[in-house]
Amino acid sequence: MIKTGEKNLITDVAGLKIGHAHDEGIKTGVSVVVPDTPARCAVDVRGGGPGTRETDALGDSSLVENIHAIVLSGGSVYGLAAADAVTARLGAQGIGYKVGPAPIPRSPIVPSAILFDNANGGNKEWGETPPFARLGAEALANLTDESFDQGRIGAGYGATAGLYTGGLGSCSEICENYVVGAMIAANPVGSPYMPNSQCFWAWPYEQKDEFGGVRPTPDYVFSAPQDTKLAFLKAAGAATVIGVVAVDAPLSQKQLRRLAIMAQDGIAMAVQPSHTPLDGDTIFALSTAEETDDVSPLILADLGAAAARCVARALSLGVYKARNDQ
Repeated sequence: MIKTGEKNLITDVAGLKIGHAHDEGIKTGVSVVVPDTPARCAVDVRGGGPGTRETDALGDSSLVENIHAIVLSGGSVYGLAAADAVTARLGAQGIGYKVGPAPIPRSPIVPSAILFDNANGGNKEWGETPPFARLGAEALANLTDESFDQGRIGAGYGATAGLYTGGLGSCSEICENYVVGAMIAANPVGSPYMPNSQCFWAWPYEQKDEFGGVRPTPDYVFSAPQDTKLAFLKAAGAATVIGVVAVDAPLSQKQLRRLAIMAQDGIAMAVQPSHTPLDGDTIFALSTAEETDDVSPLILADLGAAAARCVARALSLGVYKARNDQ
């Protein structure tokens, strides 16, 4: 049995705050992750149609190791504006890299990833004033390190998963005396359900019936999934899974990169098909530990496996909770 954190949320990782905001009429939203102090971070981009900001800055050959916030947003390319608002407000609070004496402003590092929810029926006639800067500011104002709702909330508010309602989910796992947590906005091309059933692909990793406890029947016969978006999509970038994996282990940025790579496998554990040319699958991995200790490869392997399980569970939880919100 997997041991979860006290809240079974990403906020079980000490030193993190989460904020969400959404617009019911537009059917979209934003989620923000803010560490108490700048946190080491890496990223892995696996889908064929990503929409991101500041991911190159987290590369192995780049100067940046620490981030001040991560923003997940609906709205496709328009959603990148949410990070602008978060950056501006953090900078106004004196948060960010100091690059010179006043009046030179500080430079907050705010990586971001977006998902496509612009075809979900909401009112997208925003003209020259998309709502995402506003939603980013609202999400930042709603920060908490306590429990938060899941399902139709934040970046997952307008999401769809295959032909079903998508959503935002979160969970945690205790591994090697460290806490691993994930928060995922589930909007994949593929289906989270096994064909012709209400059983999630991720059922082997479910804890305490957290997403319904449905299991394959003894006579279940696999068939190719038919409940995906593939028959309806005409352009790349029309779906994605985006999220954050956090640990309190003292991982280096290089190790966090491996953690993000392993965490991406959680999408394949929960969705079929996954990492398609039409998805923009992006996972950030961050550590809230103040020091870097380069844990052993064996411990890193265990943490990466736990991260993948958390991603699979969080994705399924987001879909399950959103389905029950309707």
